[in-house]
Amino acid sequence: MTELTPDQQTAFEAAAFRRLVEHLRERSDVQNIDLMNLAGFCRNCLSNWYLEAANEAGVALDKEQSREIVYGMPYDEWRALHQREASSEQKAAFEANRPKE
Repeated sequence: MTELTPDQQTAFEAAAFRRLVEHLRERSDVQNIDLMNLAGFCRNCLSNWYLEAANEAGVALDKEQSREIVYGMPYDEWRALHQREASSEQKAAFEANRPKE
């Protein structure tokens, strides 16, 4: 196995994150509740993790800014364009599988 330098690892992780975010932007048909039900995380989770990392580094980012970074537009705009009402089946699956805090 090739040994990576810390800078290489950080660069590759950043590239993978950017690719994941771009993929999620292209797949706006996949709803956050679907992601939560299948994988236990969603776009909002990614934006929260981004926000936490920024704040831990001393960068004063807010929730709306981190969401815009992940969604590629203001969150309210994305919701108006892409979010559908969750079905009763989706809601039931979410309640059964929701992460325990």
